[in-house]
Parts: sequence; structure tokens; C-alpha cells
Amino acid sequence: MKTICALVLSVATVACHANWPQFRGPKGNGHSPAKNLPLKWSESENIKWKIAVDGRAWSSPVIWGGQVWMTSASADGKQLSVVVVNKNTGKVLFDKKLFDVAEPQFAHKFNSYASPTPVLEDGRAYVTWGSPATACLDMKTFKILWQRRDLVCDHFRGAGSSPIIFRNLLIMNYDGADTQYVMALDKKTGKDVWRTDRSVDYKDLDEDGKPAAGGDWRKAYATPHIAWVNAKPMLLSSGAKAHYAYNPVNGKEIWRIEHLGQHSASTRTVYGHGNAYIPTGFGKGELLVVKADSTGVLQDEDAEWHVKRSIPKKPSLLLVGKYLYMIDDGGIASCYEAKTGEQIYQERIARKSGNFSASPVYANGRIYISNEDGTTFVLAAKPDFKVLAENKLEEGCMASPAIDGDAIILRTKTHLYRIAK
Repeated sequence: MKTICALVLSVATVACHANWPQFRGPKGNGHSPAKNLPLKWSESENIKWKIAVDGRAWSSPVIWGGQVWMTSASADGKQLSVVVVNKNTGKVLFDKKLFDVAEPQFAHKFNSYASPTPVLEDGRAYVTWGSPATACLDMKTFKILWQRRDLVCDHFRGAGSSPIIFRNLLIMNYDGADTQYVMALDKKTGKDVWRTDRSVDYKDLDEDGKPAAGGDWRKAYATPHIAWVNAKPMLLSSGAKAHYAYNPVNGKEIWRIEHLGQHSASTRTVYGHGNAYIPTGFGKGELLVVKADSTGVLQDEDAEWHVKRSIPKKPSLLLVGKYLYMIDDGGIASCYEAKTGEQIYQERIARKSGNFSASPVYANGRIYISNEDGTTFVLAAKPDFKVLAENKLEEGCMASPAIDGDAIILRTKTHLYRIAK
């Protein structure tokens, strides 16, 4: 009986990890159980298929069953679309404009109008472009089951936060120039369940009572994350000038740590060893390590440890065992002892490493990180710094990779690839 139970548990675990259903994978932390990913590739080596993808979009591909899902948008933001591809063949199963936007908000040239990554579950796909549109689609018929076009937020420089699923809820961050909040929708109906406004005092109003810098000091792009702390769920969510923990069931704030010198937080928090590891964003950016079972209002000095040099503003972190790995936007790789903050190494990946926006993934002792020029560097996930490979494609990567078995699904600015031995 014990053997049968162990086998069932093992099969269930493998099935759980067979999909890549959200930004940064099954657990939202960039980890994959894959054992046979390719180390090297190019436009002529280890490419199973390659297809062109229309539009201008930085959202990452996600996978469920035999399907790869992506959002896209026209360069001017007036047309919002969804693309679905057969993961094994590259055949396009669905490519359709879902929404028109008569007067799109401004989006910075570095951003796109389709940067939030979809989230998938059995039979349903949830897609968002921020305030212009959020929708739930049937994965078989591709019909829209519900939609919301009434969620107010001036994204100021474009949306970036991706949705996540927790039980019956679809949870999203909305941190714009005009309003800043976290909200949960009923994933079956799209109706509001709870909404919690950010509680920090931004202290950015000018003499006329308007936000200084046009709203930058209230802006954030980060994707929320569910952590299990002392066997209870906790929603970790980064805004501007503060980072928060909420009860995901009702949206009640548990703690926040204020860092008034930062804005435009973009990374997804990682959790481990009882700590939340939080890059604070632009401005006076640093890494804050916070005890997740804290309560109340915290300040910088309440952090377990923090670092101020070579902190990523856009690429998220990797926590692998007892080590925390970071690659900053300029290509500086760092490794720290996760519990103590002791620096193990800090090295430039390459003499000309380029700039990084995509988040790294981890599999089988390796770290894969793609830059904006189209090179994916493979690093050893060890306390000894070592670059194992450099793999160049024609176009750069803003999206983060997805893992499917022994293959990497990689989206560049113009194409989608299946990379495998």
C-alpha cells in the first residue's frame, strides 16, 4: 500500500509540473524539474520549430497540455489579441483580435501594450492587458467566457503586472499614476471579490496637491506571489515605495515594508527559508530580505539583511537551495548565502553581456537567462561562478522562457521557438 501511495504521489507531482501555467512557471519561482534541456543552440542548431508572431508584445509564453498561449497587441495599442500554438508542431491554433481600444493610454517605448503574461488552468485561460481588458477564455473553443473592461488604472507607462490564480480567485496588481490597489475577481464569473488600496503615504504631492514626476513615484509593474507561511497562504505584492503581505482570501494587509526611495517595482518576489526576497525597483533600489511572518509597518532597518549593489530592476531572482542568485539589468551576476546575506560572488556574465529584462529560469543545476539582444547565457547554479554557454538568436528577448519537458519555449521580439536537443 505504501508503495502504491508513493507511486500515486510521484505521478501527481510530475503531472503538476508538466505545465508551465503562469509567469515563472508552476510555482512562480522560475524552477523547472527538467533534466534534459539543451545546453547550446543557434538559429541552425537544436531548433525544433520557429514561427513568426505578429504585433509588439513582451508577455511570456505559458503552457497547458498541448497548447502555448501568448497575448499580443498592435504597436499602437489599438488592437489586443491572443495567440495559441501547438507546442509540439508550432502550428497556430488560434490567432485573433479580441478587443479594440479607441484611445490607448501612453506606453513607454521600452514597454509594450501586451506585457502581462496569461495564467492557465485546466480548461480556462485568463488574459489581461491591464485596465483596457481582462478576459477568461475556454481553452477548447477559444470563446470568451467573461470579460472586464471597467477596471480603472492609468498605467502611465504601460501595464506590466501579470495575474495569478489562488483557489477561486484571479488576483491582480493595479499600481498606476491615479490609483493603486490589489484586487481579486471570482475566476468563474469575473465579478469583484475584494479590493485593497495601497496603504503607504507616497509623500510625493506638489504644491497643487498633484503627484510629482507625473506619477512615476506611484507606479509599479510587479506580479504578486502566493507563499505558504506557517502553513497559511500569504499574498506577497510589490507596489511603489512599499512592499506588502496580504491575506489572499480577503485582501487584509498583514505587513508592509516601506522604502520611500524606490518606484516601478517590476520583479516577482521569491520566498524561502521563511523570508521574502524583494528587489525594490527603480530609484534607490536595493534588495530587502524580510521575515515573512512579520506584522505591521516595517522600515528598511527591519529587514533581515539587504544589499544595495547590482540589484536587478526587471529580472526576478532565483532561490536555489541555500543560495540566492541575481542577474541585474546590466549583466552583473551575484550569488548570496540566502539565510545570512554573505556574498559568494559578483561577476559580469560577459565582457559585452548586453541588457536584461527577462527573468531567469533554473533546471538541473543550470540557470538560463536571456538578454535584449537575443543571447541566452547558461550559468552553473553553484557557488563558483561559471558561464557554461552563450546561445545567440536573431532577435532579442523581453519575455521570460517557459519550460516544456526537455524543451525551452522562447519568445523573442518577433518569433516563438521550441528549443530542444
